[in-house]
Amino acid sequence: MAAAGSPTSAANEGPLGIVCGAGNFPIAVADAVAKTGRPVVLVGFYGYADPAIERFPHEWTHFGAFGRLVALLRKHNVRDVVAVGSVYRPRLKDFRLDWLTLRILPRLAKLYRGGDDHLLSGVIQLVHGLGFRMISVADVTPNITVPEGVLGAHRPNADDEADIRFGHALLRALGPFDVGQAVAVSGRRVLAIEAAEGTAGMMARLAEMRASGKLRLAENAGVLVKAPKPGQDRRIDLPAIGAETVQQAAKAGLRGIAVEAGGTIVPDLAAMVRAADEAGIFIAGIPPETETKR
Repeated sequence: MAAAGSPTSAANEGPLGIVCGAGNFPIAVADAVAKTGRPVVLVGFYGYADPAIERFPHEWTHFGAFGRLVALLRKHNVRDVVAVGSVYRPRLKDFRLDWLTLRILPRLAKLYRGGDDHLLSGVIQLVHGLGFRMISVADVTPNITVPEGVLGAHRPNADDEADIRFGHALLRALGPFDVGQAVAVSGRRVLAIEAAEGTAGMMARLAEMRASGKLRLAENAGVLVKAPKPGQDRRIDLPAIGAETVQQAAKAGLRGIAVEAGGTIVPDLAAMVRAADEAGIFIAGIPPETETKR
């Protein structure tokens, strides 16, 4: 009998459907799953997914065409599905309507009356109702999440650690409002909070404020803190970081990045750590139970 997690047992679980948004995270997940021996099928959204998904078994569809998405997954005998990569929240009128989308449109309209977590949790219920099982990326590729501890050559000092605790507590406090998954803090002063623009947009805004003199700080000051929202369904929309995040933090003049260990995905940990070491930025994986000390 094959051991749990072995290539044979992974293959016996059937193909994993990876629904692909933008960025390189879908490729990283596909690579990691394929190494376990489990077959993958990538379904990319036109206008979002990277053409590099085509080195795997793949299909293409329009965002919002639920009927075609279901047909493509069933065509490949997919039961388990993960959703990876960024997708800007479209307007309902921008959906590519097919018969199934039209049928569930009233439910989608209700889901749109709330934040992203409310919407995504409702989409998971829809997916399950269609006979699929939405699972977490961390369940199929546990090594793709950020581990706990300091990950590079540079370490946070006592002030940085205070900012990390403060930022993590702030994200937990914002959870009921379904806002964002990231915040920038310096000297326990909130510099920026992620909202609809995403982390990259927030970091660009922070860099612009510093460059224009609207935000005056020491040359290297502040920490980017990222974590899932409290109570968030972790089967979808886990926060993610990579070498690009390091570059954004460096441009914004921050000293480091802290993310919730086990709850944040990274496509290439080694590349991110190298980028951080070169930029003089620390990377830290913090435990979910971090307490606030004021």
